[in-house]
Amino acid sequence: MALMYNQALRITVPNPMEAHYAERISLTSFFGVLRTWFLSVVRDDFKCGKITLEKTLKLLEKLDIRCNTIHVKYIFKNNDRLKQGRITIEEFRRIYRIIAHREEIIEIFNTYSENRKFLFEKNLAQFLTQEQYTLDINKSTASEIIQKYEPIEEVKQAHQMSFEGFTRYMDSSECLLFNNKYESVYQDMTHPLSDYFISSSHNTYLISDQLVGPSDLWGYVSALVKGCRCLEIDCWDGSQNEPVVYHGYTFTSKLLFKTVIRAIHKYAFITSDYPVVLSLENHCSPSQQEVMADSLQSTFGDALLSDTLDDFPDKLPSPEALKFKILVRNKKIGTLRETRERRGSDKHGQVEECEEEEEAEQEEEENEAKGPEPSDAFQDDLEKEAESKRAVGIPLFKKKKLKIATALSDLVIYTKAEKFRSFHHSRLYQQFNESNSIGESQARKLSKLRANEFILHTTKFITRIYPKATRTDSSNFNPQEFWNVGCQMVALNFQTPGLPMDLQNGKFLDNGGSGYILKPHFLRDSKTKFNPNKALMDSNPIILMIRLISGIQLPPSYHSSSNKADTLVSVEILGVPNDQMKQQSRVIKKNAFSPRWNETFTFIIQVPELALIRFVVENQGLIAGNEFLGQYTLPVLCMNKGYRRVPLFSKMGESLEPASLFIYVWYVR
Repeated sequence: MALMYNQALRITVPNPMEAHYAERISLTSFFGVLRTWFLSVVRDDFKCGKITLEKTLKLLEKLDIRCNTIHVKYIFKNNDRLKQGRITIEEFRRIYRIIAHREEIIEIFNTYSENRKFLFEKNLAQFLTQEQYTLDINKSTASEIIQKYEPIEEVKQAHQMSFEGFTRYMDSSECLLFNNKYESVYQDMTHPLSDYFISSSHNTYLISDQLVGPSDLWGYVSALVKGCRCLEIDCWDGSQNEPVVYHGYTFTSKLLFKTVIRAIHKYAFITSDYPVVLSLENHCSPSQQEVMADSLQSTFGDALLSDTLDDFPDKLPSPEALKFKILVRNKKIGTLRETRERRGSDKHGQVEECEEEEEAEQEEEENEAKGPEPSDAFQDDLEKEAESKRAVGIPLFKKKKLKIATALSDLVIYTKAEKFRSFHHSRLYQQFNESNSIGESQARKLSKLRANEFILHTTKFITRIYPKATRTDSSNFNPQEFWNVGCQMVALNFQTPGLPMDLQNGKFLDNGGSGYILKPHFLRDSKTKFNPNKALMDSNPIILMIRLISGIQLPPSYHSSSNKADTLVSVEILGVPNDQMKQQSRVIKKNAFSPRWNETFTFIIQVPELALIRFVVENQGLIAGNEFLGQYTLPVLCMNKGYRRVPLFSKMGESLEPASLFIYVWYVR
C-alpha cells in the first residue's frame, strides 16, 4: 500500500547544475519583470501616497486574489505600522504576499520549477501528469493553462508560468475537488424513470416548521433552482371555489393553487430540462379538483403530460423522452386505455369513487418505540395473514371513500399514487405506472428486515419516502439508508439545513445537477442479490487516501473578536453500513486564516457507487461543543485526484468562498 502511494506521488528531481545555470541566466530579468508587472497594476492607486482598507480590498480584487474581508481587515491592521488606517505600497505588497503566496503552493511550484522562478511548458505538463492525474495531456494543454492564468505578459509570451500564474491556476475552478466532467449530463437518460434517483422535496410550500410556519412560493422556486424534480403540493378547498395550498389542520398560511402552479411553470426548467413531477396531496372536493385540472392545463399547456407516449405502454418512459414535461402524481380511477378513450370529451361534473385504507404511519411510529423489531419469519407470517384477510374481504384498516374528479384523474398518466400494502401484493397486482409513498418508519423497518425484497420492488416501481408526522419541526431523516435500497424519491424538507440536506445537495451535484441520477446496475437488475446490510463477497472496493494539507481563509469563530478559530476537520464516508466511517484531524489553535495539518486519512470503500464523502470544518469548543464553520459533500466517484481545493458551504448551503481546504487525493480500485 505504501509503495502504491509513493508511486502515485513520484516526482522528478532536476539536475542541480542545470537548475543553477537556469537560475543564473534568468535571475536579473526575473526580478525586473516581476516588479514591473506588480507596479504597473498598483501604481495608480498609490498616487496619493497611501490607501485605506476599502481600497486594499478593491486592489486585491483587481489582482484576481479572492479574499475574506474579515481576514484582510486583521492582516491590514497588523501591517499598518503607523496605525493610521492607511498603508504604503510596500505594506500593501506584504499583505499581498501573505494572502497570495501560500507556503504549500510555493513548495509544489519549487518542486517542478527548474530555477524556482518559472515553469516551462514541459514542467507544467509533468505536474499535470504526475500530480493531477490528467490523462489527456497534449502539446497545447500546458500552453492553454499558461495563456489563461499567467498575469505577466512577458512571461506568458515566453510560454512560461511564474508563481503568480501558478497560484492563480491552483485557486481556479480547474483544481476543485469535484470533477468538472460531471458538471454536465453524462449518464444514459434513456432508461425507465424507475431506474433513477430523483431529487424530491416534502411539503415544498413550507419554509419553516410544519405547524405555524408560513407557506411561501419561495419554497417551490428555491427547490426548483436546486434541481428538485418532485414537488409536493397539499391541496384543500378554498373560498370562492379557489383551491388553496397549505398544511391541513395547522396554522400554516395559505397560497392559492393557481399561484403555486404559475410559479412552478416559470421556474420548472431553469436548472434542468428533465421532467418535473407534481405530487398532489389532494384533499379537495370534486368541484375544486376540476378547478385544479383547469389550472394545470391552462398554465402548462402542451408541457403537461396528459396522454401516454405509446399506444400500449407496458413500462415507464425515460427522462429523455419526458424532457420539459410536467407529470401529475395523484389518485387515478380506471386504466390508461380508458383515459385515452375519454380524450376530448366533456368531463365536467363527472366523478368517480374509490375506497382507500387510511394511512398506518402513526401506528408504525408508535410501534417503533415498543421494542425489538420482528424477525423476517414473523414478518412473512404477518404478510401472509394480511393477504388472507384481504382475499376474504376482511379489512385490515379503516377504509375511507374518496371522490375523484375525472378531469383531474385523467391527467395522471405514469405516476399514479397507489397505497403500499406489501411486497408480495405489489408483485402480484401493482401496475408499471403505479408508485408508492411509504412513511420513513415503515420504510426503515423494511430496509432493515427485507432489504433485498425492497430493492427488487424499487427496480420496478417508483417509491417515494416521506418524513414521519411527528417531525413537526421540519427535521429530516438520513436519506442514505433509503438510497441504499434504491428508493427513487426520498423526499426531504428542503428548508431545514443539516446533515440530511448536505447529503441531498451533495448527491445531486452529479450528472449535471439535473435532479436525475442513474442508479447503480445492482439497484436496477430485476434479479439482483444485493443487500446493503450484508458484507459483499464480490465487491470491487476502492482504497482512498486523503491528505489534508491546509485551510484557506476559513470562517473565523462566531465567538472570536478577531479572525481566529481553533480549527479541526472531520472527513466522513456515508454509504452502506459497512462503509460508514469518520476520521478527524488534530486541532490547530488560533488559526483560521492558514492552518496546516499535513495529516493523511485512509478509507476502504466496499460500495463506492453509493458512497458520499463529507468534509466538515469546526471550531473546537470545550464546553458547549464544537462550532460548525463549513462543510462540503460530494459523491466519492465524482472526486478528482491530485492537489485539490475543497470549497466550503455554510449550514444554510451558501458558498463561503474563498474559504476552502487544500488536500491531496489518491485512490485505486
